Amino acid sequence: MNRENDEAARVADSRLVHDFGLLIKAATRLERRIDTALRKECEISHTMFEVLIRLCRHPDEEISQRRLADDLTLTSGGITRLIDRMEGVGLVRRVPAPGDRRSVLVESTDHGRTVFLRAAAVHAQVVERHFVAPVAPADYGRLTHSLGEIEKALRDD
Repeated sequence: MNRENDEAARVADSRLVHDFGLLIKAATRLERRIDTALRKECEISHTMFEVLIRLCRHPDEEISQRRLADDLTLTSGGITRLIDRMEGVGLVRRVPAPGDRRSVLVESTDHGRTVFLRAAAVHAQVVERHFVAPVAPADYGRLTHSLGEIEKALRDD
């Protein structure tokens, strides 16, 4: 039994476990900081901000709830509840999809775009302070390139 304990301790203390743990802790803490700042300054959640990013990125294009759910890795029920809340406070509106009665598209309202612009400034301040500033400028490009490669590998699987 002692050998199993030693082996378990060795594996739990491995470089892979440690390094991945650092990534998860950093991402979780950064997301919490962003969410707290957005709620305090703009009265929206980080997830609502992510929806507004997608809607404001292509202002002439309505996006389906299904696509938003896929982009944000939410269930269809989760995206429905989120859009309900956002619609309730005037950030977005649902519109019927032309030619498809079963599909619903989502678009940003004028109020949603105003809130998004304020939230984008808050988001940028938090990201600059807690994601960009702690990394040496020479390392920042490598970091973001590596994160992109990881995301691409996960998407391709």
